[in-house]
Amino acid sequence: MSTNNNGQVKLKRSLNPFAVWALAFGCIIGWGSFFNPGLKFLPTAGPLGTAIAMLLGAGIMVIIACSYNYLIPRYPVAGGEFAYTMAIFGPKHAFICGWFLVLAYLTNVPMNATTLGYMTRFLFEGWLQGQHLWTVAGFDVYLGEVLLSVAAILLLTVFSIRGVKVAGVVQSIFAISLAVSVVVVAIAALCSPYTHWEDLLPLFKPTAQSTGEAVSGVVAILALAPWAYVGFDTIPQSCEEFNFSQKKVFRIMLVAIAFGAFVYISNTLVAATALTENYTEAIANPEISWLLGYAVKNMLGWPGLVILGIALSCAILTGLLGFLTATSRLMYSMANSGYLPAFFGHLNPKTQTPVKALLFCMAVSLVGPLFGRVALGWFVDMSAIGAAIGFAYTCFAARVTVKERRDVPHWKRTAVLALVGGCISLLFIVMFLPGLPAALTVEGFIMLGVWILFGVIFYFTRSKKNFAV
Repeated sequence: MSTNNNGQVKLKRSLNPFAVWALAFGCIIGWGSFFNPGLKFLPTAGPLGTAIAMLLGAGIMVIIACSYNYLIPRYPVAGGEFAYTMAIFGPKHAFICGWFLVLAYLTNVPMNATTLGYMTRFLFEGWLQGQHLWTVAGFDVYLGEVLLSVAAILLLTVFSIRGVKVAGVVQSIFAISLAVSVVVVAIAALCSPYTHWEDLLPLFKPTAQSTGEAVSGVVAILALAPWAYVGFDTIPQSCEEFNFSQKKVFRIMLVAIAFGAFVYISNTLVAATALTENYTEAIANPEISWLLGYAVKNMLGWPGLVILGIALSCAILTGLLGFLTATSRLMYSMANSGYLPAFFGHLNPKTQTPVKALLFCMAVSLVGPLFGRVALGWFVDMSAIGAAIGFAYTCFAARVTVKERRDVPHWKRTAVLALVGGCISLLFIVMFLPGLPAALTVEGFIMLGVWILFGVIFYFTRSKKNFAV
C-alpha cells in the first residue's frame, strides 16, 4: 500500500498503456456512435456532412490534445484540467472548470446505462420490457429495462471499487471487443451486395435547400465534437495511476481519437447504405427506431445483428466504466482541494480507490434510467458544453505555462497551438447559444441553470483549504 508524506493512502500505480487507451477509447465511443447516425447525424448533416464534421472534430481534438500532452508531465496528479486550472488561474476558475467537467463525465454514465435497456427493444423485440412504469417526454419507461440498466451500473461500480487494475483489465477486454466488432461490420458492409453507395445521396442535410443550410448542418454536428470525443481527456484524470512513462500519453491520445473517428464515420456510412430504401426514407419512418440496427439486420441478418449487439454492449460498458473512473478521480481531486466535501476524497486502504466518490456516482446514475432516453438526451449538449469548458481552460493554462517556462524546444509552436485550441473550445460553447445551429433546447437550458445553481451552493459552502500541486 502506497502513502504520501503525511501517511495518507495514495492512488495505486497499476495502469498500463493499453488499459489507458482502452479507458480513453471506451469513453469516446458510447451509445451515441450507434444510435445517433439515425437520430441526429444523418437528419442533420447527411453522410458526407457527418464524415466531414467528425474528421474536423478529430483534428481539433488533436490540437487540444497537444496542450494536455504539455501539461500532464508538469502536473502529474489526479484531477487533470481541474489541477491545471488551479495552478495557473486560481481557485475560482478551477472550481468552474471542475464542476462542468463533473457534468460532462457523470451524465454519460446513466445515458450509457439506459441505452443498454433500449437496445433490447430491437435485439429481443421487447421481451425484456416487463411492466410499463410511466412515460417521460413521450418515451415509455419499462421495469425490465430499468432493472437491466441498474444491474449494469452496479456491476461496473463493483469492478471500479475493486481497484483500477481490475477495472483496466475489464475495460481492455471490452474495448478490443468493441473495436473488432465494428471493423467486422464495416468490412461486411464493403463486401455486401446489399450495400448501395448511391443511397449516400443526398450527401448533406436531406432538407437543405441551399449551400448555407448544408454547411449549417455540418456545423451543428461539429459542435457536438466535445461530446463525441470526450474521453481522451479522461487520461489525465488517472495519471497518478500510470505505471509507465508519461511520454507515451500523446500517442495514446492520438490512437484513441483516430479509433473514435473511424467508429463514428463507419457506423454512419453503414446506416446510410445498407438499407432497403434511401436513408432519407428510413429516418422518416417512425417504425425504424434504430437505423443502424435495421441496416445491419438487412445486410447480414441476425448473425450481423448479434455482432452489432456485442459492439454496442461493449461500447456501453466501456463508457460506464470509463466515466465512473474519470468522474470519481475528478471528485477525489476536488475534495482534496476543499471544493467538495471531504467525503469524496476518501480512499479505500485496501484497493486504493476513491470508493465513496464511486458510490456517489453510482447513486446519482441509478436515478437516470427512471427518466428514459429522451429526458437523458437533453444532457448530451450539456455534456458537450462541460467538456468544451475543460478543453478551453487546459489550452489557456498550457499557453500561459509554456510562455513563462519556455521549457520545450518549440515552445512558440506549443503556445500557438494552445491559443488555437482554446479559442476553438470557446467557439464550441458559443455554438449552443439561442439562434445558432447547435442551440440548447429549453429543457437543456433549464437543466444547465439547475447545475449552475448547485455549483454556486457548493462553492460558497466549501471548506477553506489550500490546494497544492
